[in-house]
Amino acid sequence: MDYAEARSIFLTPRTAERPPPQLPDTPARRLRDAAEPIATISFWSRQTNDRFAALGLDFLTGYVWARAAALGEPAASVVVAAFGVFEPGMVTALYQQARGTASRADVLAAREDGSVAALAELLADADVDPAVALLRRAVDALADDVAGRPLFAGLLSLPEPATPLGRLWHAVTLLREYRGDVHVAANVAAGLSGLQMNLMTEYWVGWEPTSYAATRGWSPEAMAAADADLVTRGLVADGRLTAEGRRLREDVEARTEAALAPALDAVGPDLPELTRQLDEWSAHVVASGLAPTDPYKRASG
Repeated sequence: MDYAEARSIFLTPRTAERPPPQLPDTPARRLRDAAEPIATISFWSRQTNDRFAALGLDFLTGYVWARAAALGEPAASVVVAAFGVFEPGMVTALYQQARGTASRADVLAAREDGSVAALAELLADADVDPAVALLRRAVDALADDVAGRPLFAGLLSLPEPATPLGRLWHAVTLLREYRGDVHVAANVAAGLSGLQMNLMTEYWVGWEPTSYAATRGWSPEAMAAADADLVTRGLVADGRLTAEGRRLREDVEARTEAALAPALDAVGPDLPELTRQLDEWSAHVVASGLAPTDPYKRASG
């Protein structure tokens, strides 16, 4: 999949209007949503994907290798485990192809350089240092215990970028991967498979069933079987979460947010202003077409 095709699939505004997803309004969730477009500019920006293309990578191979490279050069099965919600065969094939095409050092450099270049076009005059200092306090509060947080730990091992915008992007990416690591762990503890994590999130956010999971490479047959198991377990009925299913999914979210408590405590009373500032910058990212305009897509990442 090349970048133009990825843009047409993921970044094209939806024609049908939908009400925004009704999700918990908590400090942790607000921070997560405010940071998401900045963190994922490394996935969606033309600048990053141009650099991947120069290395011989397309949108998907660039995404998989650049994100996995924080782990070093592990076996494909380790990448599958860390990513959690993607179809294993797809991730394995993309990872192996990408590793045979570009070096780890080159793909990490392309990811950082492209992300910084994209942010520089949008936030050239922004003073990001105060926000970075607060974000680093949050990251430092989480860094002492990395057990079960592989992607977060991998990112911590990388050198901090030299520029203020690079440090902003790196800090929000660290928080994003930390939240992702603990979210996968909470889902596994709830007895959900990688595919079922997607399906339960679809029901919870309000997607049309399987429309989100399918973008992670799962076949219709696999999705139908995983959904049937959720029905058998009493978590889904009549195309929606049951009361038990909603309790389980909300407990997963609560456990995810509880793991972020040390970061929020470290930021302290500055959290609302940090969230407001990240929201303002992220609005520029979304408006420029470098993040999905669909709030359902951003809420599910």
